[in-house]
Amino acid sequence: MKISKKLWAVVASLGVTFPVLAVPVSEALDIGGAVRLNYGWKDYDNNAKFEFELFRADVNYDDGQLFASAQYRWYQDQDVIHHAWMGYKFSEQSSVKIGVTQVPFGLLPYASHSFWFGGTYYLGFEDDYDAGIHWQYEQDGWRYDLAYFANDEYGDGSRFKRYSFDTATTAAHPYEEAGQLNGRIERSFSSGNVSHKLGASLQLNRFDYQQLEGAAAGSDSDGYAAAIHWQMDWHSWQTQLQYLHYDYDMPDERMAMSAFAYPFEVAAKADVVSANLSHSMDVHWGPVSNITCYNDFTHIAASGRGLDNSIQNVTGCSITAGKFYSYVDWIAGKNMWFAGGPGIGIDDASDGWHSRLNINIGLYF
Repeated sequence: MKISKKLWAVVASLGVTFPVLAVPVSEALDIGGAVRLNYGWKDYDNNAKFEFELFRADVNYDDGQLFASAQYRWYQDQDVIHHAWMGYKFSEQSSVKIGVTQVPFGLLPYASHSFWFGGTYYLGFEDDYDAGIHWQYEQDGWRYDLAYFANDEYGDGSRFKRYSFDTATTAAHPYEEAGQLNGRIERSFSSGNVSHKLGASLQLNRFDYQQLEGAAAGSDSDGYAAAIHWQMDWHSWQTQLQYLHYDYDMPDERMAMSAFAYPFEVAAKADVVSANLSHSMDVHWGPVSNITCYNDFTHIAASGRGLDNSIQNVTGCSITAGKFYSYVDWIAGKNMWFAGGPGIGIDDASDGWHSRLNINIGLYF
């Protein structure tokens, strides 16, 4: 596949961080959605485009005890499930969700502010949705999450058309997700005008080896990931810091990931640092009511034969105007899959930086 086509698929991948403005059908049921357009310019090819990017439908239900949510997305080259779960509230503090639900790991709901998310998204550690059961408890500033996921959202690692980045089953790396346990704890507290969120996460993984035609003999595998995170909010400023280490027992220290139709290689072991800063400004510029500017930085340190570090930095602003939300982002990447690199943490014998301008305009209803 051509790199330019892969990059458009990544542009199409990214979700919005604003709340959905759904239409109330009843006191318990809301229906909403979004339609988005996207422009992308790259410094490494001559394929700038302004195109339709997404149409999505959202359904949310909450009667006070039973609750549910689902979202389905249509892109140019694929239609995919984003999430679909039902839940039950045991009390004001405790609840459980069953279905395709967000994996509780690291900074939530996102370890970034931009349309492109952070580098952790492409490694499957940010805005990831899998099929399983998730229990959550909150009281006195503490939040506890415990979840078990039987498999990815489709239960099929060979399906590359998906929203979440999951382990891909390829001839070179014939594995798929086959059981994942997540635990997360977070403490929220304030001091004067400053509020903090401090937490830690642990993830245990199992991978099933798939005997594909032409693939070498192999066996099932496992691995783990752990993270600590901190978020500070002061007036209209927000800082996010996260350190993450993952270690998957894979041959040749590599594995495959996929989303948006394209599998790619990543280092099977790495240390990942995220450092983000944002500033929100209320304005009165005609229909424009808010501008939030940010810088999201991710450094992925991988070492081993044929491996190298990867870096992603996104500088941009989001713009709110009524029900329209737009992003203007400048994305710079070094050895990053969607910015001219062969994957993430993979050495391609090139130390050069690549960048692109991305503008996304969306109507949310």
